[in-house]
Amino acid sequence: MTRLMTAVVALAFLGLVGAARAADDPTGTWKWSITVNDNTIESTLKLKLEGDKLSGVYVGRNNTETPIEDASFKDNKVSFKVVREFNNNKFTIKYSGTLSGDTIKGKSEFDRDGQTQSRDWDAKRQK
Repeated sequence: MTRLMTAVVALAFLGLVGAARAADDPTGTWKWSITVNDNTIESTLKLKLEGDKLSGVYVGRNNTETPIEDASFKDNKVSFKVVREFNNNKFTIKYSGTLSGDTIKGKSEFDRDGQTQSRDWDAKRQK
């Protein structure tokens, strides 16, 4: 009977560890919004973690998908960049954040008129 109880406890523990590891996986669809000049901009990001490789797309206007670049995920830290084009000008936004359950909180940075601008982002995983 003792062996059976030990096996049950061990399996339950492994199940809890597996569930905890799944919660630390950034795979999924993430949404957040920012307000710029009284305009609210909704953003969507689709991430996929395979082994230690993070990939994904940023979904822009008209559901245009832009692949993310230089993506990484380690110790619950997410980072990537998105190269977008507006009025025939390319610009890069660098994102970094910390994953906690179904939330990623961090900063985005981009250059504007030679100055580095920074904004907070707080994304929620969509169910």
